[in-house]
Amino acid sequence: MYRRALSALRAAQIPFAVGGAYALGVHSGIHRETKDLDIFTVPRRAREVLTLFSELGFPSQMVARHWLGKVTWEDAVIDIIFGFRNGISQVDESWLDHAPEAPLFDLSVPIVAVEEMIWSKAFVMERHRYDGADILHLMRAGAATMDWKRLLGRFGSFWPMLLHYLVLYSFVYPSERSRIPDWLVRDLTTRWHQMGDATGAEICRGTLLSHVQYLHDVTHDGLRDARLQPFGQLTPENVDE
Repeated sequence: MYRRALSALRAAQIPFAVGGAYALGVHSGIHRETKDLDIFTVPRRAREVLTLFSELGFPSQMVARHWLGKVTWEDAVIDIIFGFRNGISQVDESWLDHAPEAPLFDLSVPIVAVEEMIWSKAFVMERHRYDGADILHLMRAGAATMDWKRLLGRFGSFWPMLLHYLVLYSFVYPSERSRIPDWLVRDLTTRWHQMGDATGAEICRGTLLSHVQYLHDVTHDGLRDARLQPFGQLTPENVDE
């Protein structure tokens, strides 16, 4: 199924990149068994991908309008990812422009770059799903060659999350702190020292990290949900998708 799907994408000249466990294995050398394949594409091509796979005989549907489609065949699953569940961003053309080629299922396919892998995993902090270890392994494997400036640009106003992972990296690998660029640490710690309390509405950004663990804050403590407009990009209908 996966070989047919990837070959069809190539033949249709639809831009994409493979992420998930396969990309993690390419970048870090850590391989794990998985029954799904994550395919990233830009939002405007997502329905085209689902239509293509449906024509191949694979049941396909749009699961969440702002970030996810799903394709199934027997016990195999392909996730068509074009955004983030929390609504903070979507896949753009530069994801695909920076994707290196790697062999997969006897094909050469584009793989999500290390920088975008880290960015896409940075907000996954559910109670039973946490991608922090993947991020640290990606940093450790790619520290010497990755584009740290591009990674910093990816985080944008969410730079405290990148600082969080740099601190965590130094804790997990205390003898390898020097692999993190000094300029990046200085930049982020300077920002941290200069950052005061946010003014305006009292919001909870925990909902950007977990779909359920911070619901008490927004339903009982009166904090505003950072996913929702006007603070975020989602509507109440999107949040439940």
